[in-house]
Amino acid sequence: MKAIVVTEPAAGTAGMRLVDLPAPEPAINDVIVEIYASGFTSGELTWPSTWTDRLGRDRTPVIPGQELAGVVTALGYGTRGLSVGQRVFGLTDSYRSGTLAEYVAIEARNLAPLPGDVDFTVAAAAAMPGLTAWQGLVDHGGLQPGQTILVHGAAGAVGSMAAQLARDLGARVVGTGRAADRQRALDYGAHMFVDLERDVIEDAGDVDMVFDVIGGEIGARSARLIRPGGKLVTIAGPTDARPADGMTIDFVVLPDRGQLREIARRLRDGRLRTNIGTIASLDEAIAAFNPKERRAGKTIIRARP
Repeated sequence: MKAIVVTEPAAGTAGMRLVDLPAPEPAINDVIVEIYASGFTSGELTWPSTWTDRLGRDRTPVIPGQELAGVVTALGYGTRGLSVGQRVFGLTDSYRSGTLAEYVAIEARNLAPLPGDVDFTVAAAAAMPGLTAWQGLVDHGGLQPGQTILVHGAAGAVGSMAAQLARDLGARVVGTGRAADRQRALDYGAHMFVDLERDVIEDAGDVDMVFDVIGGEIGARSARLIRPGGKLVTIAGPTDARPADGMTIDFVVLPDRGQLREIARRLRDGRLRTNIGTIASLDEAIAAFNPKERRAGKTIIRARP
């Protein structure tokens, strides 16, 4: 099979190569998925789990990428809940080979069935942002109808999904970003927009929750806007920012079949839309990951037409 591999953490995307590798074999409780579309998050190349296994042993060269959508082609011993020929989407385990390839071996529990009327490209683009938004807002944030939430980066791949889902759950959404992001953020569900280049974050007013993808000074200032009992939920890494009378939750997204089903249902209903910036083939993938070439939104790699 064709696959993208990277050998050195310090090299970043410049160290990626397109190579031919043996197709994977399924272990116990695994399935083999023929990948039609996959996604990549640049932060993966800074994660320890990208470069070592759970015992800390080096596993380079590695295939990056976590998001995928495709068709099951083989089942490992003991695998249940999925069948050969079934359309699926989901996230790989970050300690295992990734999805920038034509095939992947993945634990069946990390996948959910994909309805036939949801495109592979759409599903791959929704897996990571959708689960991140769901777990941040619902599992960790406990968002309730009528609450007000501040979503940073509301025009980005994750922020736009968080803004849509928060609005779908009955919240009032204040989105932030650069001036050029205003209309996109409003299109993705924000009721109000704060331009972080020209406005002050305090223009957002008091909020019940902050969903933070930025961190740093912006995250710290945002914490001061949170009402008593509210939450700062962040994926920007550990932070000292704390609401005066609330809590800060720093979390890492995990695969979840039930939540993937909910995301797929909302994609079918038109209640969620993906934010795709660039679509490229495996042959074009390395160039597509160049920050100077990449457009706003999720970059998706199509391994099959």
